[in-house]
Amino acid sequence: MSAAAYACDPALSRGRRYPEPAAPTRSEFQRDRDRIVHSTAFRRLVYKTQVFLNHEGDLFRTRLTHSLEVAQLGRSIARTLRLNEDLVEAIALAHDLGHTPFGHAGQDALNQCLKAHNPQSAGFEHNLQSLRVVDTLEERYPAYNGLNLTFETREGILKHCSRRNARQIEAREPGGVARRFISPASMEPRWLQPSLEAQLANLADEIAYNAHDIDDGVRSGLLTLEQLEEVALFSQFRRETGLAHPGLLGRRLLFEAIRRMLSAQVYDVIEATRTALQAAAPADVEAVRQHPPLVCFTDEMAAQSASLKRFLLQNLYRHPQVVHTTQAAQQVVRDLFEAYMADPAQMPQAHIDRAAGIDMPHSAGAKAERVVADYIAGMTDRFAAREHERLKGRAIFPV
Repeated sequence: MSAAAYACDPALSRGRRYPEPAAPTRSEFQRDRDRIVHSTAFRRLVYKTQVFLNHEGDLFRTRLTHSLEVAQLGRSIARTLRLNEDLVEAIALAHDLGHTPFGHAGQDALNQCLKAHNPQSAGFEHNLQSLRVVDTLEERYPAYNGLNLTFETREGILKHCSRRNARQIEAREPGGVARRFISPASMEPRWLQPSLEAQLANLADEIAYNAHDIDDGVRSGLLTLEQLEEVALFSQFRRETGLAHPGLLGRRLLFEAIRRMLSAQVYDVIEATRTALQAAAPADVEAVRQHPPLVCFTDEMAAQSASLKRFLLQNLYRHPQVVHTTQAAQQVVRDLFEAYMADPAQMPQAHIDRAAGIDMPHSAGAKAERVVADYIAGMTDRFAAREHERLKGRAIFPV
């Protein structure tokens, strides 16, 4: 099936920051995907927290398995909507590359550390960090820092950005990936949208984590099927499953209910997006940018998804056991930040040199606190725990 006119065409890409000859057998977006999969940051995702820390169980989702699930959902929807599957996949696989160890707990702690050290700091944003990874921190090529991805992939990775950080990116890259976060006073923000592929990767992220957090929550024992009865988006499919398979219990019942819930959300996105596209009738990718978001749920599904997210926030993410682990994880990050700021020599030589401002090939010229944040953000859960034990002489988590 050929791509629609409003889909991103790799042959019409806005290009890479450092021009390169085209690959003989791959499109530009396929090439991006391959660079992401072969990156060091991608491999680290296998030992980075989604909800449950790495040591808490072998079968809980990690940032890597989450990213793969987002890519699978995104590609399936993109194929039906005639969008560019390769671009959706590349964005999905890269969207969490900048996440810290210990998930959102680590991110919040690192943000606090940066602002406490320097009140003028812009803090830590994991979407911006993902862009830093692919633009600067990966060291794989002789001629430049980063992976030198296309504009379209980088735009999708930077799905959120503070106005302050956007202005800094815009100063370095006028008219680039941060431009849509800086609206003139006379222009409404809704008129500055990314590609449909970027919009789809963002919504596939939401669909994926809502579903697998139910699975992991029940597996952990922190959620029960009885509790989930209060969630309309899940309970209706549990009832459907019971009617279709009388007597089905346990994991099979849970899996089938989640499968049906996922399918319903996917079909809802497809139909709602088709309706939005028919109404807007964008002629090309640039026309897409002149509309409010077009990849969407129906109003009813959006409300049900929001209700599920509120349930997970109250009953899983704020569960006392999760909060206890979260607090310990944040202490690890704070201790690491303080230790490296006090003695940068505790970091590997390349980071020591960056923190000292020593000119290195393709130096990013980062301040010491940003170098420390980059180093910590790149850690896996278990490496951060081991480093903490080495520096502090005590183990907070089993490794």
